[in-house]
Amino acid sequence: MRSVLVANPKGGCGKTTIATNLAAAFAQSGLVTAIADVDRQRSSLTWLERRSDALPTIRGLDWTQGVGKVKKRIDRLVIDAPAAITPKDFQSLLKMADVIILPILPSAFDQVAAVTFLGKIETLKPIRKNRKPVAVVANRIRPRARAYHALIGFLDEFNQAPVTSLRETVAYTDAAETGKSIFDRRDQRSRAFQADWGPLIAYVD
Repeated sequence: MRSVLVANPKGGCGKTTIATNLAAAFAQSGLVTAIADVDRQRSSLTWLERRSDALPTIRGLDWTQGVGKVKKRIDRLVIDAPAAITPKDFQSLLKMADVIILPILPSAFDQVAAVTFLGKIETLKPIRKNRKPVAVVANRIRPRARAYHALIGFLDEFNQAPVTSLRETVAYTDAAETGKSIFDRRDQRSRAFQADWGPLIAYVD
């Protein structure tokens, strides 16, 4: 099993969108996939409840009351961490993860919060020794916007080039309303946005 932890203490940065779409990408490729929801808002689990049985199956794990067990038959586990996660809780989830994904929005507030968090977790031994790599993802970006280029420049100062940049689009919201992901849609527009995920999926694998 390979497990991915999507974490950032800043709310509203798109953790659940990344977690659900990444899980759907794995499931679409034929991997037995589960998503563990640690956030008490249960956004990922609610998304799964809306998901049609006709779509590739994703198993839901309710970890809102604590980390649970994972069946050996799972190929990919995606962990959707809560906002305002404490260092203690993060370390508990870190034990379960092979890769950490840190989404960052092109906003000065989000940038500072994310880099502060990154500075804290880089002191942890598994990350410091690169046994648990951290993938920074520039999320909800507009490629021509000044804020996006400011984000890239800001990350360069900390030697943290993003693994990929996910463009802003209502396609994610529209898909989520029916328990779908960008990978469950076959229209040309959605296929164009699927390409943004290629580097991240390759990084995890």
